[in-house]
This record gives sequence, C-alpha cells and structure tokens, in this order.
Amino acid sequence: SLDVMRGITIAGMILVNTPGTWKYVYAPLRHSKWDGLTPTDLVFPFFIFIMGISMFFSLRKYQFKLSTESVTKILRRTALIFLVGLGLSLFSGLLKHGGDVLEHIRIFGVMQRLAITYGVGSIILLAINQKYILHVIGIILVGYWGLLYFTDSLTLCTTNIIAIVDVALCGEAHLYKNTLADGSVIAFDPAGLLSSLGSIAQVLIGVFVGKLISELRGDKEMIIRNLFILGTITLFVGFMLSYGCPINKKLWSSTYVLTTSGFASMFLAMLIWIIDIKGQVKWSRFFESFGINPLYLYVQAAILGGIFRATGISKFLYADIFQPILGDYGGSLAYALFFVLLNWIPGYFLYKKRIYIKL
Repeated sequence: SLDVMRGITIAGMILVNTPGTWKYVYAPLRHSKWDGLTPTDLVFPFFIFIMGISMFFSLRKYQFKLSTESVTKILRRTALIFLVGLGLSLFSGLLKHGGDVLEHIRIFGVMQRLAITYGVGSIILLAINQKYILHVIGIILVGYWGLLYFTDSLTLCTTNIIAIVDVALCGEAHLYKNTLADGSVIAFDPAGLLSSLGSIAQVLIGVFVGKLISELRGDKEMIIRNLFILGTITLFVGFMLSYGCPINKKLWSSTYVLTTSGFASMFLAMLIWIIDIKGQVKWSRFFESFGINPLYLYVQAAILGGIFRATGISKFLYADIFQPILGDYGGSLAYALFFVLLNWIPGYFLYKKRIYIKL
C-alpha cells in the first residue's frame, strides 16, 4: 500500500507538471494561486507524508539513536538529494538561458525541499524520545503560524518574511517568480527555506503514522480504524483553523499541513483496505512501478520533459496530434497522460527486473 500510494503521488507529479500547454489546463490540475486547496495541491504533501512513514522503518535499524553511522548516512543522503535537485535546476536553466545559466539557476525546488525535510526530520526523529513526536509537531505548527501571523506574512508580497529570508540567502535571480494581480512579478519561492518548517512538521506526522503502523503490525483493521480517526481529526482541525491561518500551499501553512495530512491518512487507510484486506491488487501494479523507484522516475521525467520542450517534441505532439482530436483542454490532458505512460515504461522494466535505484 505504501509503494502504491508513493507511486500515485509520483505519477500525479508528472501529470500536473507536463500538460500539453500551460494555457489550457483543467482547474483541478492547477495549484491554487494563493489561499485554497486543489487536488493538485495534495500531491507533494502526500509524498512527504509517505516519506515520513518510510523514514520510521528505515531508521529503526539505528535503534532511533544518534550515532556517527546514522548521522553520516542522513547527511550524505540529504546532500545527494539536494545536489540532484540543483542538477535538475542547472539542466533546466541550460535549456532556458544557455551560457547565462549560473546567473539564473534556481537554488530551491522539489528535490531540494525533500532533502531539507528528510535531513531535519531524520535528525529530530533520532534526537528525541518518540513519545514527544506530537509535541514537536505541535510546537513547529504553532510556532510557524505565529511567525507568519505576527510578521504579516500571510499575503504574497515582497515584505513576506519567507520572501525576505530567501532573497537574503539566494538573491532574487535564483528564486521562483510569482505574478501578482496587477501584473508585477516578485521573487517568492514556494519551496524556499523558511517554509520548509511546514514540510518538516508534515514528515514528522508521517513518522508518527509509521510508529502507529509498527505498533499495530498485523492488525490491519485496527490500523485502518486509527488512520481514519487520525485523518478525520487532523482534517477537521485544519479546516476549522483555516479561518485564522489560511490553507496555503505556497506558504506550506500549518493548516495546509493538517488538512493534507488528514487526506493522506485517510487515503492510505483506503488503500490498505482495498489492497491488503480485499486483495484487489491488479489495478495497483501500474502505480507500484512508480512507487519502488520514485526519485529516479521523477528525475527522469524532469529531464525528458525539458528535452521535449526544448526540441519542440511536446509542441508537435500537442498541436498536431492531441489537440486536433480532443480540443484545447482535452488535448493538453491527453499529452500529460501520454507523458506519464512514457515514463512508466522504463519504470515497469525496473519493476519487473527488481532493480531499485536509491540514493
């Protein structure tokens, strides 16, 4: 179930990142412009939630204690994931800016956020007593909300504390750009450093779920019940608190963490019921192929997508094949689905050969 859910999120990431054209994208396949929640906004936090569960089981071999061996492994993996993210930014920059790439390279991104979240979350897991995990999550969420609220940073503007920190660290040229309602463009990175506080809390919620699953191992029905209870509580609390702290993906706000973790917990419970209890597994093989090599397939899709855009292949497939048959929006979605399938083919080969590419 964990591999399938992880695979669904990776396939979802590829789907929403590679439409035939950004001009025609169905609303559910777009991120919220600022406050709010769309199905697309669930994809990345679902992956981080699952990463937290996996961290609990993978770090168990160190008896959940800091040691030279455990810290070395965590720091090495963190650095490698971050460097892979920088490599993708460099590749994308080369295609877009050519020789001026270093002047425009984006420092942060999806892989970089995964690296920061994994590294800090793992150290916290090994450094504290597990009975205090919920306390740490609460402190981070309340503290982060207080930081945003008391610095008047719940709006998209140049005085937002997240923008200030990222600009000071990286410079405007190396950050993601957002367009305001008046047409002006500002540097505000949705995967920046300070907003990683929210994702760190989210990965720790995943760790807590991993602990819950471990303690109830073998009793699948009890696991499902507890996951549904946890999901219902966090979802309800997240929506209720959104009146004071808006649900916001770009801020990775505290209520965004709670609502998406609630959905993730309930979704995982549903998958366990379908796959592990009801035994309905045939449909899941497609997603399992993505789930056993998630980072590799994400990187593969990013590189292949960049090449298709730079060479005009994506434009040709959309404009000359999919759009004439299915129209603007339908053709754009059809191309995205085609691209997911194209990336699945090598993923399925690796799956059948039991080849696991890990950092």
